[in-house]
Amino acid sequence: MKNIALFPGSFDPLTLGHLDTIERSAKLFDELIVGIFVNTNKQSFFSISERMSLIQEAVCHLPNVKVIARESDLTVNIARELQANYLVRGIRSVKDYEYEREIMEMNYHLAPEIETVFLLASSKYTHISSSLIKEVLYFDGDVKAYLPANVYEAIRRKQREKA
Repeated sequence: MKNIALFPGSFDPLTLGHLDTIERSAKLFDELIVGIFVNTNKQSFFSISERMSLIQEAVCHLPNVKVIARESDLTVNIARELQANYLVRGIRSVKDYEYEREIMEMNYHLAPEIETVFLLASSKYTHISSSLIKEVLYFDGDVKAYLPANVYEAIRRKQREKA
C-alpha cells in the first residue's frame, strides 16, 4: 500500500514556509497531494485557479507531489476520495498546535483511519503566515524574502494591474 498524504490549506499566498513543509513531506511519503481549499474566514488574494498554477510551478521539482483544488467538502472526505491515509499539518507555534490539535481530534472522530502528521516549521519560517504576508502587502511592505520567486512575481503583477 502506498503512503499517500494530503497537505490541505488555503495557500493564499504560498509562502516559503509552506514550500518547506511540502519539500520535507515529499521525502516522507510516496505521494503528497497539496490540497487547495477555500477558507471562508479569509479574504482571498489569489483565485483558486491562480493558486493552483502558482503552486504547481513552485513544486514542479518534486515528482511525487501533485496539486488539487476543492471549493467545499470536509478534508477527511477528500482524503478518503484520494485514498490518502495521512494529513500533513505544519506547526509554527504553541497557538498553531492548540488549533491544529482540535482539528486533528475532530478529523480522527470523523475518519479514524486517517492519521495526522505534524511537522514543526523550520525556525526561519515560524513567524510567517499568509495572513501576515497579505497585511504587509496591503501597506506596500516588502515580502520578497518570504515567498517563492514565482509567487512574488505574480503579486507584483497584481499590484501593477491595480495601480
